[in-house]
Amino acid sequence: MKICFRFLLLLVAVVCIGGMTACGSGGTHPDGGVPDSGPGDGGVPDAGQDGGLPSYFHPTGSMTTARQDHAATLLPGGKVLVTGGSGDASAELYDPATGTFSRTGSMTSPRGYHTATLLSDGRVLIAGGYEGTVSAELYDPATGSFTATGSMTTARSSHTATLLNDGKVLIAGGYDWCVEECDFVASAELYDPTTGTFNPTGRMTTERGSHTATLLANGEVLVAGGFSCDGYLCYRIIASAELYDASSGSFHATGSMSTVRAYHTATLLLYGKVLIAGGWGGGGSAELYDPQTGIFRVTGSMTSPRGGHTATLLQTVKVLVAGGDYGLASAELYDPATGSFGATGSMATARQDYTATLLTSGKVLVTGGSGDASAELYDEP
Repeated sequence: MKICFRFLLLLVAVVCIGGMTACGSGGTHPDGGVPDSGPGDGGVPDAGQDGGLPSYFHPTGSMTTARQDHAATLLPGGKVLVTGGSGDASAELYDPATGTFSRTGSMTSPRGYHTATLLSDGRVLIAGGYEGTVSAELYDPATGSFTATGSMTTARSSHTATLLNDGKVLIAGGYDWCVEECDFVASAELYDPTTGTFNPTGRMTTERGSHTATLLANGEVLVAGGFSCDGYLCYRIIASAELYDASSGSFHATGSMSTVRAYHTATLLLYGKVLIAGGWGGGGSAELYDPQTGIFRVTGSMTSPRGGHTATLLQTVKVLVAGGDYGLASAELYDPATGSFGATGSMATARQDYTATLLTSGKVLVTGGSGDASAELYDEP
């Protein structure tokens, strides 16, 4: 008999992490141990105390509704489309010229943990989401409306969507919410904007959800970490990684990360390497993937353990890392030239499960998280 599981990470009964099983109703901290109250603060939650550093975050207009687990997409005209979150169907646009949000058309289905991918023609593909829907839709900035497109072959949430060089979108992994033993899937599919349809492609080497997928300079896609299956109702965080070859439509293994990670970030750097930072199981550690060698190597550690944070490549080629689990408001910069992180002030609000979007001006728009409607801008002088 088929059984449906409503898999919520913070309520899961059994979680296997790198061979260690944790049970109960609490979540697992990014460092794989007891929830951290903040580095060196004697038990006080870290709300981003930065020791007096000047903050480069400044408030901007608030969203029309509170959101978390939503998506934000930079449109060709410079505005930002914000969609869904926590099972909401509404959407809105941020206008950098006025610093305000305004409603646009609503999606055809409520969504959270979905993906929103800018297509080559300027439309945005919205796919999957909360409770593992198979549906997908397109947002047209010219009309401000959403219309249904073909459905995925598999229900998914917390999956990845990657725009390939040929204009197709690779959808990989995620949770399907209704299986006999495991919520996670190894299947992948391609969306073709010219036909509006999804078609299966090669399967990943392992089931994954809450992983990362990064388009490399050579056209391959690096898929790393995430949650995977480990027996009946048992889930584990993994360190393995693999590459998708668009020319053959297949996945193959590459070097593994130095530690297990889920809810981490993966950022393509200017010279082709990928910065992997934090995540559940990864704590404050970070590493670099080199496509030339297929190897991950440890780089400098972050100033705070983070998971559910964001990492944004700036026009200065540094990477802004901010927020994360357990009420972090602090932020830091990774400098590829030195391989080190340094503090850069704090956000006005502690955030996790939020979005950070690089604007055409070079500023970073931060929205929502933890059920918040506020937004702010990062502007490094």
